[in-house]
Amino acid sequence: MVQQNVLRIVEKHRAERGALISILEEIQAEYGYLPEEALKTVAQSTKRTLVDIYGVATFYRAFSLKPRGKHLICVCLGTACHVRGGQIIAEEFRRHLGVAPGGTTPDNEFTLQTVNCLGACALGPIVVADGRYYSNVSISKVQEIIRDTRDGVDKAPAAGDRRIFPLGVSCPRCNHSLMDSENLLEGYPSIRVTVAYDQQHGAIRLSSLYGSYAVQMDHEVPMDTVVDFFCPHCHAELRSGLPCSLCGAPMVPMIVRGGGVLQICARRGCNGHMLDVSGAAS
Repeated sequence: MVQQNVLRIVEKHRAERGALISILEEIQAEYGYLPEEALKTVAQSTKRTLVDIYGVATFYRAFSLKPRGKHLICVCLGTACHVRGGQIIAEEFRRHLGVAPGGTTPDNEFTLQTVNCLGACALGPIVVADGRYYSNVSISKVQEIIRDTRDGVDKAPAAGDRRIFPLGVSCPRCNHSLMDSENLLEGYPSIRVTVAYDQQHGAIRLSSLYGSYAVQMDHEVPMDTVVDFFCPHCHAELRSGLPCSLCGAPMVPMIVRGGGVLQICARRGCNGHMLDVSGAAS
């Protein structure tokens, strides 16, 4: 069954530029990680060596070679978070969940990870649980975060504005920074990419605050239009193998500085987005 599914995914993306990334993204979306059998099938069907496939799978931190739990909790151990007690917070999660970073609880409910840095050092210690951000985390908040995550982020009370979390991103193809420090949006460097639609193309700048939908465009894009995104440096198309969970349009992937992948919907006006830091383990 795995082999048949993987062959279907490979065939779907065979004609795409940079197809391997899209293939691995869709496999991980389907299984929650990259099974060994799936990687062997990708190697055989794409005429690549297994070493090459594993090289890509381990280079991009968004990919995982091990199954993950239903819920993912990531504790930042970057320098600023570390000196503010990040390691103590990670140890408290380990004590309550009963697993070390990189491990999954026996009931497959939680996976605990540590990450190198998420670029919001002034807000540390930072914990990301199922895409929800918790800043200035103390030991007393650990059980609350576990409880809220188990109940579901939609049921958990909002603790402040989640848009305050700034991200730095780069192109998933050439790894060149997409940040535009000369053009600020909401007080932070914007994310600059090129978009094309209906024979029109131009620059678009997105807010780097996760959860914000502020944009600046050279040409106004009609609402509900699905546009093509390109890197302004290598000109590669930025298109994920994953569809938007809200509208089904393609997702646009960007590599997060410090580890992980940010994906936004390519449809103008759709608020579909996701942040995966699951592979950014230290």
